[in-house]
Amino acid sequence: MKKLFFLIPLLLIGQVAYGDVIIQNDQKYVDTDGLLHIVGEIENKTITPLNQIKISAILIDENGNNVESVVGETVSNVVMPETKGAFDILIKNVKSENISDYKLNLDYNLTEPKNQVIEISDTILAKDKHNNTVITGMLENKGDITANMIRVIATLYDRDGNVLTVSESYTKPDFLRAGDNSNFIIPFHEKTQSIQAVDYSITAESDEYVTVPEFPLGTGLLLIVSVTSYILFSKNPEKVTNIISSMSNSKKLFMKRPG
Repeated sequence: MKKLFFLIPLLLIGQVAYGDVIIQNDQKYVDTDGLLHIVGEIENKTITPLNQIKISAILIDENGNNVESVVGETVSNVVMPETKGAFDILIKNVKSENISDYKLNLDYNLTEPKNQVIEISDTILAKDKHNNTVITGMLENKGDITANMIRVIATLYDRDGNVLTVSESYTKPDFLRAGDNSNFIIPFHEKTQSIQAVDYSITAESDEYVTVPEFPLGTGLLLIVSVTSYILFSKNPEKVTNIISSMSNSKKLFMKRPG
């Protein structure tokens, strides 16, 4: 799949650091209600955390005409350096059969880093009693203060590494005291998408903390049976200077996905 990369200069402490932010693994699909989705992920290859990430999609018909523009955002509020953030743009009031292609436009701000002290372990990929794909696992707060408004985000991938669907779930209760742990469950309701999955990734974030995701076992995970894997997340905060809080200029990336 052809991708365009945009080099973004970031001025930090009088020095210029170079990196790039990439939209990748994107594709469109029609859900069981007949609504069009564009899913994919942002990879942050800079040294700086990103937030307020907006992905606008220009929809194109079979004649090459722009039909409509819609805006979505990453499920995660913050995408840390060297990590990814998935997105799912739901498109309403447009007939999916009239859309043959799309263009993606990325807009984001720079932000301060969060400590990476939420650990996820003992994840299980399985089916529930309704034959929906679910992922369960355990969260542990390795930080010094309570983590509030915790949500866990899971992304499923097909055999080509493209995003199939994204789901999220808030823990109950939605806080986790320092040193405590809690179970989570993330359901996937798009059966036609999830049945194709061979791989997945999981991340979590709270108002205070985030995790650095790692992939489970790689390709070859099938949803026909339950699969157990262990995911270890970094417990060290990113060492990025606080000066970036004053740098909120949006950067843009324009990409076209080939048909």
